Amino acid sequence: MARLNGLEGPAGDALAGRCPACHQGRLFAGPVRFAARCERCGTDFSQYNVGDGPAAFLILGVGAILVVAALMVDIAFEPPWWVHLVWIPLGLALTLGGLRVAKAWLLGAEYRHAAHEGRLVK
Repeated sequence: MARLNGLEGPAGDALAGRCPACHQGRLFAGPVRFAARCERCGTDFSQYNVGDGPAAFLILGVGAILVVAALMVDIAFEPPWWVHLVWIPLGLALTLGGLRVAKAWLLGAEYRHAAHEGRLVK
């Protein structure tokens, strides 16, 4: 699989949806559903759990950006209220569009740092 615009490493793998182990296999089986394992190297993706982290970070980040943008537009132009309805589809598009990349990045980080379930030390 060709590198995405020459971008290598974790960012390139996340943007292209590549396996964090071999950097060639597909990470996703659907739009945002992880494959069970890499078809190239056999890395088991089911052992990693990204949970709701990517969605939560995206919603908070995109929400903050959109609120600032909406306030700037309102202060600068004083548009009618219905103009601000554009922020709803824009927020959905940015969040859903970034979800795949955020999930791939977080799974790659878990792989690189050998993250596992927490255990209590006795």
